[in-house]
Amino acid sequence: MSVAVPEARLLEIVFPDHTNHLGTLFGGQALAWMDKAAFIVASRHARRTVVTARSEQVDFRVPVRQGQLVELIARLVEVGRSSMKVQVEMTAEDPLTGDRQVCTTGQFVMIAIDSHGKPTTVPPLDAAAAPQAAAVAG
Repeated sequence: MSVAVPEARLLEIVFPDHTNHLGTLFGGQALAWMDKAAFIVASRHARRTVVTARSEQVDFRVPVRQGQLVELIARLVEVGRSSMKVQVEMTAEDPLTGDRQVCTTGQFVMIAIDSHGKPTTVPPLDAAAAPQAAAVAG
């Protein structure tokens, strides 16, 4: 059984406890939000318990300032036997002007596991959605 490409969109606001001494978003907090978005997408696709196996190619492009909104868009781009690769894009937005800029991108590999903690199979990526997913990954 194949399923459509799931997508997750999360919104966060950068509060003082999310920032470093420069008033910009901690990298670790950005990664946590991105991993959360990847987890949601992989869980929706697999309909199983999933865990993070790897984060890869995370690029911090521009700093995110305290008070900005952050939108995370996560999309499934590749599926293996038990693994799922999720592309996550994080965009910062000034809530007063509406100016938006992609600030961080990354890929996360999630693994579906069974009740014994062993990798288990997941549905294939829907062929109709595959071109869309490939475009996102590129």
